Amino acid sequence: MPKHARPRVVMMADGKRVDGGPTEDCLGTDHGNGVTLEASILNRYDRFSLYNSPYPAHDEGCAIDLYPSDDGDVAPAPAPVSGTVLETKTVRAPPKPYAPEHDHLLLIECSAPASIAGLVARILHVDPVVEPGETVTIGDPLGTLVHAGFFAPWVDDHLHVGFRRPEQNHHRAVGSLPVELAVDVRPLAWDGCGTVVETGETYAVLDSPAHPNPGEFAGIAADGGGVLDGGLAHYDGGGLLGGGDSADGPMAVALNGERIGTATGRTVAWDDVVVTANGEPITGISLFCARDADFGAKLVCPERSLECGQDVQVRVRTGSEEMESALE
Repeated sequence: MPKHARPRVVMMADGKRVDGGPTEDCLGTDHGNGVTLEASILNRYDRFSLYNSPYPAHDEGCAIDLYPSDDGDVAPAPAPVSGTVLETKTVRAPPKPYAPEHDHLLLIECSAPASIAGLVARILHVDPVVEPGETVTIGDPLGTLVHAGFFAPWVDDHLHVGFRRPEQNHHRAVGSLPVELAVDVRPLAWDGCGTVVETGETYAVLDSPAHPNPGEFAGIAADGGGVLDGGLAHYDGGGLLGGGDSADGPMAVALNGERIGTATGRTVAWDDVVVTANGEPITGISLFCARDADFGAKLVCPERSLECGQDVQVRVRTGSEEMESALE
């Protein structure tokens, strides 16, 4: 299946870029120069991802998507930081039939936790109820989540969060500091098999791998250790969290004995691979970290109709293998 082309949509807010277009790169490739998100922040959310996005703001893990639990019809948006609201902006979003016309940008000068004090948090996908000058505390409601046109149809509502120094441009899509995680994420072995327990128009969720200890973060394990993060392989790349940065240079990454990409540090460039479900190609696998009991492999499959109760075997094949299979 072809990978999704990188969006290069220019959103304007007072004449400044909000998303897309060539801008400054992610500041620093040494993860020691990044910002650390503590467990006290991450544990307020059911799921998170550094790499599961086609947007360049997530390159090198320079932004994080935080997925709150949805206990009602209106999704909450708890503040990931304490601080003072600097600015809110309503911006145009890419036109999608399932999404509103506008998204929102929220800037907060951080006062806590200490690891990010003095930085500016840049938050997207929240329709804010707070105003400039207000003080917020971690966990306070910022507003309601927006299912923005930046999302692919299979993406759940979330807060997009990045951190910048005060002197930086806070409106550009890229330029945030690399995000480090002060939580352990448990790698879950998965043999590619499972039973469908949830479906949508563009996705299906399997009952495997099951979360062994809800409340702690876990994700699908790579063969050599670490947790996979990203859109395999419908986005250009992903991440390998907790796998240990390779001091000797790039290293191969595999899933169930199949090579899927090359890791440089924690960032993975996917190989030319195709994900199949019961032998038929699908768009891919959505890989993330979760602590809720409903965790299971999420298959992105708008071209396939999978049904609840159906047994599925997922395999990752090289592009050449898939071509040979099609010619048989």
